[in-house]
Amino acid sequence: QVQLVESGGGLVQTGGSLRLSCAASGRTFSSIGMGWFRQAPGKERNFVAGISRSGGSTNYANSVKGRFTISRDNAKNTLFLQMNSLKPEDTAVYYCAATLYNSASVPITGYTYWGQGTQVTVSS
Repeated sequence: QVQLVESGGGLVQTGGSLRLSCAASGRTFSSIGMGWFRQAPGKERNFVAGISRSGGSTNYANSVKGRFTISRDNAKNTLFLQMNSLKPEDTAVYYCAATLYNSASVPITGYTYWGQGTQVTVSS
């Protein structure tokens, strides 16, 4: 079992930045791949970014490439998502998720454990 708790969401103006964190427990953090997903009201949950177990491989959705950075600190069992140049269309609930696969490109069905989500709202 893996427990995931996100934090760092909030309200920010267009062009602003936020840093999301995801604290993991229950399993050796370096043994799991991680990802960030988001879900806007009335829409399906979509992939944002993924990172391999060591952090050596990352992958991004085209919509966030160049603006968001995923990283992890295996010593502190924490996953991060640095979000810059935020746009109103980035407004969503953001979820971190864990996969047993060692890849940054795992489809959503490959993620086994999910956090409760944190709200990010970008005002225009």
